[in-house]
This record gives sequence, structure tokens and C-alpha cells, in this order.
Amino acid sequence: MFWQEDEAKTETPVPDDIVDVLFAVDCRSIPVDHAHALSAALLAAAPCLRKPGAGIHTIHVAGSQNGWERPDHNGDQQLHLSRRTRLCIRLPREDVAELREQLQGQTLDVGGSALRMGACKERLLSKETTLLARYVAGPAAAEEEHAFLQWVDAELTELGIKVRKALCGKATPLSTPSGPLQTRSLMLAGLTAEESILLQQLGLGPHREMGCGLFIPHKGIDSVHKSV
Repeated sequence: MFWQEDEAKTETPVPDDIVDVLFAVDCRSIPVDHAHALSAALLAAAPCLRKPGAGIHTIHVAGSQNGWERPDHNGDQQLHLSRRTRLCIRLPREDVAELREQLQGQTLDVGGSALRMGACKERLLSKETTLLARYVAGPAAAEEEHAFLQWVDAELTELGIKVRKALCGKATPLSTPSGPLQTRSLMLAGLTAEESILLQQLGLGPHREMGCGLFIPHKGIDSVHKSV
């Protein structure tokens, strides 16, 4: 764990050169471990996702709703989707029209589940200074926490991003045809708004097409820190 006190925040405009595109989806359920299946289906239907700067968020639903608990990641468990579920894709804004044309109205096979792509809308990246990546892949993802955080620090330093507060979570293997891809979750806090936007734009580590290294805003980790 790294921990350093927050610096003063300044107002920063959010650029629109990289955006998130949120698609409505019609699908009853998909496998919990769907990163590779979703990636394969989307890349086949939308070749523009192979361009630099694109990333595919995995679909994530609430951990608990009406007594329902989110299934474990491994095994043949299913995620049950609602009408409010959205599929999020991050890419350069100049490619949004092409993506919409290639995907809207298409029905994809995601691990044996039919997922129909509906209407979409754009959303700017966040300037929140606490970010979460559910999956980060890299040479240190399968190692102990200290080694993983050292790798994170070195990678972010090269991007000009200072690590002030970082927590890595559990290791999660993602299924692929060539075997499990080892990943870890990562939460970063105390970023400047500029660093936050840059990290969302660039990501961290490989396999962005499977949702790895893609950061989203998080409510914060101060309460988490107090409990550890």
C-alpha cells in the first residue's frame, strides 16, 4: 500500500477526444467470466475497435439487489441483466459514428448468450480523483501485492502520474482460449484531475479489449484505508 496526503484540487475541463459510449442492451444473462467472449464478439462486429485508444468495459451489475448476491467470477455462473444495464466502450470520439453504425441493432453471441445492441449515447470521462480498474493485467499481476504495486508505480511514473494512494485487490483470472489471464483490481486516489483524465485516456497495461487497465470513477478509499 502507498499512502500520501491529498494535494489541493483545481478546476480542470474534461476533453472530449476520448469518450465512453454507452449502449443499451437486450440480454437476459451472460457468463460472469465474459471478458474474452464479449471482446471477440465486438471485435468481429466492429473492426474500428481494433484502432489505438479503444477499450471494452466488461458488463458489471450490482453486487446485491433484492437479496440477489453477485456470483463468484469462476465457474459457469451467470450475470442477470436488467433493462438499465449498459455496455460501455471507450474510444476516440472521431470513431463514435463508425462504432454506432457497426453495432447498433446487431445481435452478438457472447458465450452462448444473445446480446442485442440498442441505442447509444456518449459520456465524457470523469475528473474524479479516485479511480478503479476492476482488472489490470501485466507482468506483475500474478505476483504478490508489493511487487504488483511496484510495477504500477513504475508504469504510472513513465506516464507522468504520481502514485499517492493505491490499493490493489484480489487476483482474478480471466478465461481465454490460451489459458487464464491473471489480473488484479487496482484503486488509485489522490490523483490530480489532469492525472485522472490522462489515466482514463491511456489505461494501464495490456488487454484493453478485454476491459483490463480501464479506469472508472470510484467513491473513494479513505474509509477503506481506515478499516485496514
